[in-house]
Amino acid sequence: MLDNFHPIMQPASVKLTGSYFQDFQALRPVATGGITAASEIPQLVSGLASGLHMSQAQVEQFLSSKYPAFAQLLSSFPKLVPVFTNVGPGLDHFNPLVTTMQANVNNYAQVDSLPNFRLFTWFFEVPGVLLVIFSVLGLGLLSRRQPNEVTS
Repeated sequence: MLDNFHPIMQPASVKLTGSYFQDFQALRPVATGGITAASEIPQLVSGLASGLHMSQAQVEQFLSSKYPAFAQLLSSFPKLVPVFTNVGPGLDHFNPLVTTMQANVNNYAQVDSLPNFRLFTWFFEVPGVLLVIFSVLGLGLLSRRQPNEVTS
């Protein structure tokens, strides 16, 4: 597990994760506004059509030809509502993870600097095996001794 977390818990990686998280936090209002904006887009197109004396199809064509990026953004909003809805809860969910990562970079480095944990097995097995051997030897010696018989 330590090996798997090694690249993730390096100071530069944790710093980059924190930076990305702050960027995503800054997009929270965009997601919140996007949910509302998606429902207002038909009214916007209708209002533009009325004000420009065009049909809604003509307004959509006009926007697509003159402002293609904006037209594409407007058309994507309704499809993004499920994503926008998850942004706030997702950020709230990941906040403790990012905070914990940032707070534990030094702790991880200390644990990662310990000898390989597979070596700890030997710290328990060797004394255990020696204890069994000495116990068996001790029992063997006791069984060989015969109590002194007293003859009268």
